[in-house]
Amino acid sequence: MVASCRHADLVAAAGPYAQLVAAQRRHVCGATREGTGKAASLGAIFQPDGERQMAAVLIKNGRIVTAVDDYQADILIEDGRIRTIGQGLVVGNQVETHDASGLLVMPGGIDVHTHLDWDFGVARTVDTFGTGTKAAAFGGTTTVIDFCNQTRGASPLVGLEDWHRRAASASVDVGAHMIMLDVNDQSLTDMQTLIRREGVTSFKLFMAYPGVLMLDDGALFKAMRLAGGHGAMICVHAENGQVIQVLVEEAVAAGRVAPKYHSLTRPTSMEGEATHRAIKIAELAETPLYVVHLSAREALAAVAEARDAGLPVHAETCPHYLFLTQEKYDRPEFDGAKYVMTPPLRDANHQQALWRGLSTNDLQVISTDHCPFCFNEQLFGMKFSKQQGKDDFSKIPNGAPGIETRLPLVYDGGVRQRGLSLNRFVALTATNPAKLFGLFPKKGTIAVGSDGDIVLFDPQDTWTIRASEHHSRVDYSLFEGHTLTGSVKKVFLRGQLIVDGKDWHGREGMGEFLRRGACGTL
Repeated sequence: MVASCRHADLVAAAGPYAQLVAAQRRHVCGATREGTGKAASLGAIFQPDGERQMAAVLIKNGRIVTAVDDYQADILIEDGRIRTIGQGLVVGNQVETHDASGLLVMPGGIDVHTHLDWDFGVARTVDTFGTGTKAAAFGGTTTVIDFCNQTRGASPLVGLEDWHRRAASASVDVGAHMIMLDVNDQSLTDMQTLIRREGVTSFKLFMAYPGVLMLDDGALFKAMRLAGGHGAMICVHAENGQVIQVLVEEAVAAGRVAPKYHSLTRPTSMEGEATHRAIKIAELAETPLYVVHLSAREALAAVAEARDAGLPVHAETCPHYLFLTQEKYDRPEFDGAKYVMTPPLRDANHQQALWRGLSTNDLQVISTDHCPFCFNEQLFGMKFSKQQGKDDFSKIPNGAPGIETRLPLVYDGGVRQRGLSLNRFVALTATNPAKLFGLFPKKGTIAVGSDGDIVLFDPQDTWTIRASEHHSRVDYSLFEGHTLTGSVKKVFLRGQLIVDGKDWHGREGMGEFLRRGACGTL
């Protein structure tokens, strides 16, 4: 059953894998099985050892694509990990076999920006971890890093405990970022505990939403300095919240309350200013910085300038910024509310800048910012609905769905229509997120020793996006009626077949919590 590995990434897999595991253990004390062993803290959601024993799986005749390679071979997965890669592997009848002829075989997608079962002011996102991660799986995503909240005045450790309780229904593997709302001596100490003991090695800080989520620059600096000294990374929502609040209040006072004013009160210059400011604070704090949901060319210019200067600054964008423009806010009646997310959609000039940023590596990740609120009040009630802002755009819950359509959208719009290479496609949706957030090479690649998280993708299949066919609880899609070429056919999580066409073979609670290592490097 032994076959030779055909490329350097695989030949060298055992060495770097062991080195990374050692590095992660230095940064995250107490982690076992590279961060997925028995739970050591705060109600982590690992399955009992007996449930992790699984049959061997062979995926044969596929075209394997990673961030660096593209070749034909078979993959043998045993006990959840890739055991052997080679051509013409011969196995016994007891091995579960899947023929991938004509399909792309890629590492499972990694979405590092989701808000599942999450409170945002008086609203709450409609997807549970069970429904949201099932939708992720059908979209080819096998790992999600979700945001949990510190409650103002409470320890972030309490916030993580609550997040673990909600995340227990996850059906793909999950990690956690911590949103910090209070930065003081005790919470800075708690950040160290999160990094060293809990494997939470990234933190989100808001420069927007004053009075709700925003921190001042001094708090940003303190948190950044702590993170930089302990192998963690700061994720920042970069908008000038104070100026935007003035514009919002003036618009509402003047009776300009339609959904389009959400866009008009959040100018691109204020995203650019905040991004530049965050970079300068991070430079002083000597910490890596990750700019979330970047939408504006001014913000991208600040990131590019920092990267050209050798600073460890990284950024993501999202499919809605790549494929939709601000004209969506002109839709009749209240329909524009579907597209109220923050930052808002921009014009085509900003969109083209984002595509250039992806090609020049000034943007390293495409995530979803899946933050699903229903458009209608029913079936789940006003708390989960954008109808809260029917008469005032400033009360529309900010966020939109997208967890199930990321890979097909980027393949169709990026690879097929704009010449993005398959290797770059994998890098943006799997490998770079894994590297930046302390999961590589356990996740994000196809290599001996890596988890058997595999997507079989049909590059020729044509289909149309319909919200009614999705697996999220949200009642609409940003891309309703869009016809795409390229679709997910099968998905394996640690070697277990969880998606087979339209059939679901996974289950709620099968996801493992990922205690992550050092963040901030590619």
